[in-house]
Amino acid sequence: MSNLKELTWEHHKNAERQEFVKELMSGKITKERYATLLFNLHPQYNILETFARMYDLVDVRQAPRIHADYHELWDETQQFQPEVLPVVKEYMDHIMSIQQDPDKLMAHLYVRHMGDLSGGQMIAKKVPGSGLMYQFDEDVNTLKEKIRARLDDSMADEAKICFDAVVKSCNRDPTTSTTSAALASKFAAEVPVTPTAPTLIGSFQLMALLPACVSDTGIPNVSEKVLRVSAA
Repeated sequence: MSNLKELTWEHHKNAERQEFVKELMSGKITKERYATLLFNLHPQYNILETFARMYDLVDVRQAPRIHADYHELWDETQQFQPEVLPVVKEYMDHIMSIQQDPDKLMAHLYVRHMGDLSGGQMIAKKVPGSGLMYQFDEDVNTLKEKIRARLDDSMADEAKICFDAVVKSCNRDPTTSTTSAALASKFAAEVPVTPTAPTLIGSFQLMALLPACVSDTGIPNVSEKVLRVSAA
């Protein structure tokens, strides 16, 4: 059995000590602040879960639920747009950099989804709206066991990176910035994305990369990146 929980315990507790997390757990978070959190979580979960399915790690599909939660709270009458936190693009860039390492990806699934399966079940009762992101297709305990079965102590360093990203998000407290209602309502459509296997073209490798970045409006982009590789 993996000791990953013990190996990352201090990073885990540090994340829980953040003021924003305490606000979330208190049930006092406003609709606008929670919607902003969802706006920033969606692209991160979307890209991570897409790669998880590609490697048949754990079949979790919380991104569509985050999408639904956001739309439940946000409508065109809102006169501000959620702020996109810089850490979101940093985090997604990191996920792109480890996209061919299933073990490292699994470390992030552990931090994100085990948290939702555990403390998230209490948070679901305290946040504005339906809290759909904390509901799962499978029994919670069954899914926890599936995640634990894929864990290894070697994932500790990568899990710590994920916990640190959570802390960065909390330190840059999700806020809202005044802008047009039209932009605020323009949330990313839930479009299924499937990683494309690398294709060698001469001395280049063309890879269709998934939501690799977040645009200025926070909408995940599908971008292409050409990587030079050895023809060998």
